[in-house]
Amino acid sequence: MQKPIIRLEHVCKTLISKSNEGIIENTILPDLSFNIEQGEFTAITGPSGSGKTTLLYLMGGLDKPSSGKIFLNDWEISQMNEDELAVIRNDKLGFVYQFHFLLPEFSALENVMIPMLARGKFGQKQAKERAKALLSQVGLYEKLSSKPNQLSGGQQQRVAIARSLANEPVVLLADEPTGNLDSHNSALIYDLFKRLNEENGQSIIIVTHDEHFASKTDRILHLLDGRIDKDQVLHN
Repeated sequence: MQKPIIRLEHVCKTLISKSNEGIIENTILPDLSFNIEQGEFTAITGPSGSGKTTLLYLMGGLDKPSSGKIFLNDWEISQMNEDELAVIRNDKLGFVYQFHFLLPEFSALENVMIPMLARGKFGQKQAKERAKALLSQVGLYEKLSSKPNQLSGGQQQRVAIARSLANEPVVLLADEPTGNLDSHNSALIYDLFKRLNEENGQSIIIVTHDEHFASKTDRILHLLDGRIDKDQVLHN
């Protein structure tokens, strides 16, 4: 039996702050345990403040739990120091955010090449060819030399997705990737994620408020007050 790609064991996240009244503890995620399987396309949904983005950041090594364990394959990322997490994030994980965060002075091709060159995983020529292939995969081969301000919002987000795949991540994590897009471009982004999942076996975890988007994934984890209110398998 295949091991889960991500595993959470009794994960808790509590924020501690100080006020005139003393120490205030705010528990965002009280106790979460679940697995994400290899090749699964998972949506995390729930109302604002339910802990969706906090959960995504914990799974992506962008934050640490207050207690509990988080595993990516056989790596316990919840026990890693910042240097170790930086390597995991760059080598094993891809991130897509609501805003694309493309570097405005660089072309689409250069934006996709940057993560590869920064890690030294690919040489200049190999990085360029891989970036071209990724931009072709997201339907933007004709926009290789375009700067971000010459691209539409949907095109910019597709470049960001190509960039997130640059270092061959084992998991792609997306935080409201269609939040700034109209319905047409949102559908294009969904189709792209679905194709990456079906054709490449890419494991994808998406935080979204878009119930229609979520309904077309393999599985929905619905959070309410930091707990899994519903775990629904939709497609296999």
